[in-house]
Amino acid sequence: MTRVRTRFAPSPTGRLHLGHVFAAQVAHQLAREAGGEFLLSHEDIDAARVREEYYGYIEEDLRWLSLAWDDEPLRQTSRTDAYDKALETLRHRGLAYPCFCTRKEIRDEWARMGAAPQGPEGTLYPGICRALPAAEREVKIRSGQPHAWRLDAGLAAAATGTLSFHDLRYGMIPVDPHLLGDVVLARKDIGSAYHLAVVVDDAFQEITHVTRGEDLLSSTHVHRLLQSLLGLPEPTYLHHRLIVDESGKRLAKRNDALAIATLRDRGFSPADVVALLAEPQPHFACEADSIRSAAGKITPDGPGA
Repeated sequence: MTRVRTRFAPSPTGRLHLGHVFAAQVAHQLAREAGGEFLLSHEDIDAARVREEYYGYIEEDLRWLSLAWDDEPLRQTSRTDAYDKALETLRHRGLAYPCFCTRKEIRDEWARMGAAPQGPEGTLYPGICRALPAAEREVKIRSGQPHAWRLDAGLAAAATGTLSFHDLRYGMIPVDPHLLGDVVLARKDIGSAYHLAVVVDDAFQEITHVTRGEDLLSSTHVHRLLQSLLGLPEPTYLHHRLIVDESGKRLAKRNDALAIATLRDRGFSPADVVALLAEPQPHFACEADSIRSAAGKITPDGPGA
């Protein structure tokens, strides 16, 4: 019998707002209603944007809202060796390649192509460094030229074959390995990037159900690919609706008026915040009923167990 485990993974780069709380609430509810565990993971590999005080503020807001977590919070900055090992596995298999391109070089290549390839999250990398000869790559690396590491989506697709993933809201979804193109696995300025780190961490924390906003649905195609390539477990997913502002835009940390700290200062109680999230207002597209429905589908022997 597999114990249900979910996680909330904020970045300590600002105060929590209503969108964060909704995401934490979804993960917490799914875990608790299944008698499982809810974990906290700080996505802090982008050290230039992280501030030490925000770790405490995040945890303080979660406690205030009674969204208690199990185990010690994970910090990605303590996991760099694991990310390096995963990257080396992909490099050894020839599935990752160094990319020496500057942003200007990429823009110039798009201009030369006449029409830049587009994906759901923006313009795709045009593959400039994918065809570099191995000897040229080695010379550039040895000379100390800055470089990122990218996943070769074509080779990865050939290595895994047909894949899919199960979402509690959308059902079974076939993986499109080319949806985001050759994504960055390790940035020039930090030893890892989001796609690789989150997949390795979810396996390490034994997460059975990944809950997150629907804006990350396209990223799951890459994550399922990496799970298969690295021999990691496949979780079940729930990509929930987003909390948006009055103009219909996804909430960001610049939305100070909807920060939990601001609401607390204005006299809101934890119950007031929860009630606000449940209100069927056009600018709070939270779909509370669908969350409860999804939670009801999860049992230790049910989907994803």
